[in-house]
Amino acid sequence: MRKPVVVWLILSLIWGSTWLFIKVGLEDLEPFTFAAFRFMVAVLALLPVVIVRRVQLPRDAADWWLMIVTGFLTFTVTYGLVFWAEQHISSGLAALLFGTFPLFGLLIAHLHLPSERMTLTKVLGVVLGIGGIGLVFSNELAVTGTVALWGCIAIVAAAACSAYADVLIKLRGGHLDSSLLTLVQMIAGLIPLILIGTALEGDPRNFTWTPLAVFSIFYLGVIGSALAFVLFYWLIKHMEVTKTMLLTLVTPLVAVSLGVVLLDEPLTWRTTAGGTAILAGLALTVWQGTAELRKRAAFWLTKKPRAVQ
Repeated sequence: MRKPVVVWLILSLIWGSTWLFIKVGLEDLEPFTFAAFRFMVAVLALLPVVIVRRVQLPRDAADWWLMIVTGFLTFTVTYGLVFWAEQHISSGLAALLFGTFPLFGLLIAHLHLPSERMTLTKVLGVVLGIGGIGLVFSNELAVTGTVALWGCIAIVAAAACSAYADVLIKLRGGHLDSSLLTLVQMIAGLIPLILIGTALEGDPRNFTWTPLAVFSIFYLGVIGSALAFVLFYWLIKHMEVTKTMLLTLVTPLVAVSLGVVLLDEPLTWRTTAGGTAILAGLALTVWQGTAELRKRAAFWLTKKPRAVQ
């Protein structure tokens, strides 16, 4: 199995598990402050890594601007909008709407990356995957009130911003060290989150800091952010960026599966049928080169066996 595929699978497990810890943390902490502390822990975890590895700092100002702008888009705008929206809509509806992330990625990559053209097969695969998410969470898709509608718009906007940031990294950041890129991005995104959290949610010292909330922050910071984004940006360098975005489709399925295994949640027909649709969509998008596969299969089927020496 190729290394990028292994990393993709590891990321699907990591980001699938983060849903559980976000759910636990939000029971005691406010969303913007929670996100800020998550990335603060991630920065503290990454800084020694960058120092010990003696990562060379970029000399080109354009590289710094790239890291700062994409960090703001990814960690301030995307996470800020998602955390705000999830106060007004269900997590299932949020997962469905953020499933548009790879659709935006297909379009933006098509416009900026000549090697990643948008095809009907890719679009159909992503749409099938989004439909699978909708089926898994079909009992959580109600939208009630104007604020909830704005929450839906915020999630879609977050997906578009995140897709644009990832394509920018693929286009212009391939030469940057993944750990340094992640560190600078998180610092750039962390500062506005701290300011927003303090202004809207008050002094963090007044929150209920339960052991589970603290553990959630450390897990999300070290594993779900520092490690995960370093792996993700490495993956962007070694895989089509649109294929990396397919993680958004599979992580809800992983999260639901972990809930069934770890939290004894029921396995419903929605989960089974929706999961099947998600996997079919992934297969359709990733393995669209059927002609090449047929050629390889025909080669091995027609190849004459070597004589036994």
